[in-house]
Amino acid sequence: MGALDGLTVLDVSTLFAGPMAAMHLGDMGATVVKVEHPHRPDPARGHGPSKNGQNLWWKTLGRNKRTIALDLHTEGGREALLRLVETADVMIENFRPGTLERWGVGYKQLSARNPRLVLARVTGFGQKGPYRSRPGFGTLAEAMSGFAAMTGEPDGPPVLPPFGLADGIASLATAYAIMVALRARDGSGVGQEVDVAIIEPMLAMLGPQITRWDQLGTVQPRTGNRSVNNAPRNTYRTSDGSWVAVSTSAQSIAERVMVLVGRPDLISEPWFTTGAGRAEHADELDGAVGGWIALRTRDEVVDAFDRAQAAIAPIYDAADIVADPQFQALGTIHTIVDEDLGEMRMQGPLFRLSEDAPVLAFTGRALGADTDALLAELGYTAVEIAGLRADGSIA
Repeated sequence: MGALDGLTVLDVSTLFAGPMAAMHLGDMGATVVKVEHPHRPDPARGHGPSKNGQNLWWKTLGRNKRTIALDLHTEGGREALLRLVETADVMIENFRPGTLERWGVGYKQLSARNPRLVLARVTGFGQKGPYRSRPGFGTLAEAMSGFAAMTGEPDGPPVLPPFGLADGIASLATAYAIMVALRARDGSGVGQEVDVAIIEPMLAMLGPQITRWDQLGTVQPRTGNRSVNNAPRNTYRTSDGSWVAVSTSAQSIAERVMVLVGRPDLISEPWFTTGAGRAEHADELDGAVGGWIALRTRDEVVDAFDRAQAAIAPIYDAADIVADPQFQALGTIHTIVDEDLGEMRMQGPLFRLSEDAPVLAFTGRALGADTDALLAELGYTAVEIAGLRADGSIA
């Protein structure tokens, strides 16, 4: 049993922010049912690498989710969804605003069937405003939030992340918002709508850029791997061709680093006493740290920093992560038996609870794999199921 055992979630969303929020809830024990169109399934099933025709991203994103294929354009598909809603606590969707209402399954109809339902609506721009009907993807949020403008080299173009950063942040915000709405339901006895615009959660992660602009009239410039708040903070290449990252957010750490690299004289400089002052002298500090690191192997550098109690980390790829003893001690990587590919490893939940273990029961399943079983649990007879299949309502 997980901490969210007894909670039922309908994942009617596609791609990443909504489905990932459902995945987070499923990891902690919620029963998750993935609802997809019979002929236009979640595009996430086709993103990224595959093995033997099996999409590997979906194996992770779809874990712990039973799957049902319903065509919500049909009366039979909509009625099946409403019957699912009667059994659910949460429904997550990411259609353009007004789509569910146009189909006759908006929150008014959903809550009439289940007043306790929490409906999480995850879109690019939210449920109101001039952009509400625009297609919305994480890339647009990475652009509009200010992230791209402050990311990249000073003389280079704005840079987008090579993965779904905004979607991932929005998924955490959505899971949090759902739990807040469920807590409110504990008191009121009724559910409510949750409106998550992907452009907002990422904005909240980028520091006081709005307050800075409001009070100082300035915006954060692009600084590459450097920080505008402290120095030395950068990536540095070691003598064996590896890379490490150094951070000196705390004054005491910055002082230890300069002693380690043989430049304790810099500590007595007046500008060294604040992170902002050090950031203004990043060239000199990077020269000292980078020059020292360049003469040593990665293992030698990391060992020396550890002994000096200074903050450093090797820059890892997936192979390094799996082999690292700290990730192993935390149990970060889980092994699950997939019905198609056998044992496979993937990252597990984002945290640990002392009393409730996460539940990673199975990997992402085939489109509609549980359709008949789920409909039978809702009380549909074999004849009724066959009729829905015949008229295209299910697959």
